[in-house]
Amino acid sequence: MREIFTGLPWWVKWIAVPVIALVVFGGLIASVVGFVIGLLFKALLFVALVGGLIYVVRKFTASSSSRDW
Repeated sequence: MREIFTGLPWWVKWIAVPVIALVVFGGLIASVVGFVIGLLFKALLFVALVGGLIYVVRKFTASSSSRDW
């Protein structure tokens, strides 16, 4: 592979080849990045909802256990 790129100008190695790779694999790269970002967002949302649920349950049980019936 190194022999193929040896005689080529710098702009072919550093500009043309990456641009062609982005054109060919751009949809795949975008879908993988979108999947990972969506997964991170869902994980963060899950953690926030569980934390909020724990906070509400502890606050409710603390206020209801302090009452004398």
